Amino acid sequence: MPSPFLANPTSIPPPNSAESTSSDAPNDAVPASSSSSSSRCSEMWNYLWIPFLISLSKELTSAKAQSTPTILLPSQLAGSDSSQRCTALDPKLNYRPVIGILSHPGDGASGRLSNATGTSYIAASYVKFVESAGARVIPLIYNEPSDVLFQKLNLVNGVLFTGGWAKSGRYYGVAEKIFKMILKKNDAGDHFPLYAICLGFELLTMIISKNKKILESFSAADMASTLQFTETNIEGTVFQRFPPDLLRKLSTDCIVMQNHHYGISPETLEESQDLSSFFKILTTSTDKDDKVYVSTVHAYHYPVTAFQWHPEKNAFEWGLPMIPHSEDAIHVTQHIANFLSEYTEARKSLNRPPIQDVLDNLIYNYSPTFCGKAGKGYDEVYIFKQPSLAHL
Repeated sequence: MPSPFLANPTSIPPPNSAESTSSDAPNDAVPASSSSSSSRCSEMWNYLWIPFLISLSKELTSAKAQSTPTILLPSQLAGSDSSQRCTALDPKLNYRPVIGILSHPGDGASGRLSNATGTSYIAASYVKFVESAGARVIPLIYNEPSDVLFQKLNLVNGVLFTGGWAKSGRYYGVAEKIFKMILKKNDAGDHFPLYAICLGFELLTMIISKNKKILESFSAADMASTLQFTETNIEGTVFQRFPPDLLRKLSTDCIVMQNHHYGISPETLEESQDLSSFFKILTTSTDKDDKVYVSTVHAYHYPVTAFQWHPEKNAFEWGLPMIPHSEDAIHVTQHIANFLSEYTEARKSLNRPPIQDVLDNLIYNYSPTFCGKAGKGYDEVYIFKQPSLAHL
């Protein structure tokens, strides 16, 4: 709609124009002197409006300029060196991190894909989770020859324990040995992180407490939940780079995925001297029966973080109906992945293995299998039907 200030000025009657016409005279009989006076007034009105509009336009332009901040490019800043193209990389950081993921017994699809003895798998969502933060993956196949498996630890810059069900036998023993080797690497000065998710967290509670019966039953299968923070100081933890708004939503919105039948209560963890001296509780959550369990912990003296929940599922799994896929939920996945792979964790690792050895053992040497047509469980899995003889 045109501004009233831009209307045709000649259409506006000059001041007192009504008085210049006699109410007793006919409409078409205006005296000549009155008509001349009206014309002069109209011309005068035109001359008054033009300067007014110009002045108003300048004022509006000036006000708009003052309200809009000036954005300067780096090259326009005083003292900037336009010849400097890129900031030098930190030579202490590893910009090609590799994460080892421990495989789990079975095929990940209740035998629908393979019933062969010795089969193990890694859900592709864990691989994508790591890759989304700029790292690559080497599978640590739990039942391959021990010398091969533990040589692979020399090719990676961190380890991830996945979810699952196995809490005994060879799998438990291998997880325990890997955990102890990770502690030794850190004690020797190599920053070597461990992420333990769901079953991984449960295994760590059993290993650290030296109590295989410490876990408690919880009803938290296929359930989205909140995280209730018990620790106000999150500096140096997985939550340190979360935007304040997203941290707040973690406590109010159900944007994390739970899928477990076991866990540990805050009271039980605190009662265990071994656990309470190793882990700091960051968050708790509540199951379907309103029972509270520990949902996130961070080690006091090691780069070890454990989650009872599944940070990888929000972005990369679709088989369970309660997995949150909102924008905030996806941001949660990305921030958790970034902490593992970025400079805060794996990029600090001192390990620089031979490139060819890494290439020979990467997950890219295997192909994922789509198993999501069943409408439940994982969407894709990497299946290892026989112990791998890595090219070392």
